Amino acid sequence: MLPILSKHRTAALIGAAFIAGTAVVPFAINASNAAAAPAKTNGALSSSGSFASVVDADKPAVVTITTTMKADASADDDQSPMDEQFRQFFEQQGIPFPKQVPQHQHGERAMALGSGFIISSDGVIVTNNHVIDNALGIKVTLDDGTEIPAKLIGADPKSDIAVLKIEAPKPLATIAWGDSDTLKLGDQILAIGNPFGIGTTVTAGIVSARGRDLHSGPYDDFIQIDAPINHGNSGGPLVDHGGNVVGINTAIYSPNGGSVGVGFAIPSDEAKAIVAKLQKDGSIEHGYLGVQIQAVTKDVADAVGLNASQGALVAAVTGGTPAARAGVKTGDIITALGNETVKTPKDLSRLVADMSPGARETLTVWRGGQSTDLTVTIGGNGTGEKQAAAEESSGRTQAGPGIGIALADLTPDTREELNLARGVTGAVVASVNPDKPAAEAGVQTGDVIVSVNDKTVHNAGDVKNAVANAARSGRKSVLLLVERGGNRIFVAVPFAAA
Repeated sequence: MLPILSKHRTAALIGAAFIAGTAVVPFAINASNAAAAPAKTNGALSSSGSFASVVDADKPAVVTITTTMKADASADDDQSPMDEQFRQFFEQQGIPFPKQVPQHQHGERAMALGSGFIISSDGVIVTNNHVIDNALGIKVTLDDGTEIPAKLIGADPKSDIAVLKIEAPKPLATIAWGDSDTLKLGDQILAIGNPFGIGTTVTAGIVSARGRDLHSGPYDDFIQIDAPINHGNSGGPLVDHGGNVVGINTAIYSPNGGSVGVGFAIPSDEAKAIVAKLQKDGSIEHGYLGVQIQAVTKDVADAVGLNASQGALVAAVTGGTPAARAGVKTGDIITALGNETVKTPKDLSRLVADMSPGARETLTVWRGGQSTDLTVTIGGNGTGEKQAAAEESSGRTQAGPGIGIALADLTPDTREELNLARGVTGAVVASVNPDKPAAEAGVQTGDVIVSVNDKTVHNAGDVKNAVANAARSGRKSVLLLVERGGNRIFVAVPFAAA
């Protein structure tokens, strides 16, 4: 009988010991430190192509992690913020997010299975946070079958990394960190883990892609691999041909619940720094800004007179947050934070997340055709606040009137139908010409245009005049702020295409 695995979602990206449906899920098991590298020829594996020496060195440092947790909680109650992020990501891609696989019960407890690896001989173990999240008890099984209770040293849900400690009767085999930055597409890698609880298993493959952003958080920079990994592999090591850990196996995409050769690992260079912080402090308090941001497309850049299509466009500023107190406004394009250039929304999210709450930094924004420096005091997420959200549009969020849409003033009936707040002003899109730029940009019937080129509009006439003025001023595009379904997004439409 297969051991019981932890919560896995079939369309989710991270999990611990069991999967279901169409998704990305976690898995893995790890290896040892004093890794004897296989014989090499010109930096490659020996002519036999064997990984035996790597496995011999690393396998003793791979562990199985079993957790017990309450089994009477509903799937919704047990859903983590990470699960919700993955659900939103997959639904945005048109992929259904499957329901949680029922947990196996043992009396009033559920059992979950994952993997991990030992990084110091005194029993420090690295795994995924989702492997041990909400656990009532944690047990580690060494490669020789010895079972030892484990204590949680620290965990960081944002990066999905956790550190455990066991008290072993003797020094343990370890595995060393490698350099994930040196990985190239096509490099050979090994995944070592305990899939389905059948025992330590080694699979080989190559690096399929780098820098995968799965919209699960500010640290998305996954290594994509084709080595088969399955339920129970979460938290295990991804090893290079020298036997060093270059990643933590964390998730898979699976349309059928099994491995299809699309797996994801957290890069070791990122993980190593986070593990060090967790060992020192037990937790990580990430910085918080308080903005919703989206990508700056060429049309957006043209609309606001920005030379390059880079930065993070502020779609909304949450009241009472560090961004609001610093004077950040909707429509600003954040181009730098401190001494770091912001080229993409992901850059901003990562920079903010890495900053310490209370730090004072210069925030450079593009506003009104020129750069402006603001001073912001970074907030903390300890009270449940969320980091700067890189809510990038899927490429279909550009639009504009006078460009293929019919407008109407807001009436009491329209406000009620669209469930608009009392203070919302603007014009509603009554229809969209499918052959005009607005349609291509993603403008939809029912959208409410609340500003044009950063200027608030109150009715359909204001919108038409503002668009005409933008065209006369020589702008290549017009930038609209649109309210849709309670959210606000910027959409830009190029006049040249109208």
